[in-house]
Amino acid sequence: MKIERYAAIDIGSNAVRILISNVVTAPDISPKFMKSSLVRVPIRLGEDSFTIGEISPQNLKRMVKAMKAFKLIMKVNNVKHYMACATSALREATNAAQVVDTVQKKTGVKIQIIDGKREAEMISTSNQFASIKKNRTFLFIDVGGGSTEFSILENGERLASKSFKVGTVRMLNNLVSPRVWEEIKLWIDAHTKAYPKLALLGSGGNINKLFKIAGIKEGRPLTAIKLNTLYSHLSGLTYEERILKYELNPDRSDVIIPASQIFLKALHWSGASEIYVPKIGLSDGMIKVLYRENN
Repeated sequence: MKIERYAAIDIGSNAVRILISNVVTAPDISPKFMKSSLVRVPIRLGEDSFTIGEISPQNLKRMVKAMKAFKLIMKVNNVKHYMACATSALREATNAAQVVDTVQKKTGVKIQIIDGKREAEMISTSNQFASIKKNRTFLFIDVGGGSTEFSILENGERLASKSFKVGTVRMLNNLVSPRVWEEIKLWIDAHTKAYPKLALLGSGGNINKLFKIAGIKEGRPLTAIKLNTLYSHLSGLTYEERILKYELNPDRSDVIIPASQIFLKALHWSGASEIYVPKIGLSDGMIKVLYRENN
């Protein structure tokens, strides 16, 4: 048996995080991917990128500090290979090249800026079906701060995918036009009408937190009725009340409301009545891609 450590650095619109995973291999068995640790830093890059069009000097300094810390975390964990990917916020920033160059020069961490299609591919590489039935069709939705990725998954295979500029940080700043919502509605309708028993598959920190608050057992779905009730309750609380009552991080307490709205719209437009939440995301997909590239 061989155990190697891999790291995925996910530079999102709402936060920056590093996932350390143990990859266990042995003759005649498939590789086992086991999460070892996750560190999350609330650098809201989307607040810069989507409003002023570039990453501010203050957040660039925070990025450099975070990458230095992540590099030390990788060192003490004896990480063999790592991958650092930036999504919507950085790919839309006019000074993205400068940010990537500065981070690499000051920390040695090389950042890849990936597009929405690549992001969706990486996310759906994760093992979404570890705790749910595989032999059905899902509308897979990964809600981020700057973009949301939609995919149709049938029997574990991705049939279609699309990334839209709808995300929780954009919504908080009123930066999503009615036209984009209409495009999402039309895409969902066109790709789900052939599947009357469709279910949603949710990814991202917000749906994971909603699932936990709802008290649903792992492997069971969060129903549309339950999510709507939960959304009504949470939106009736103040920002501070959500932090105190549900122990939400400050940078989670605001974005959880627009995230709920995205999932509720997707449930309505697709005709689905439940969401499965396998607790996977871009970082998990990055680990698997990284392993394949090095083996």
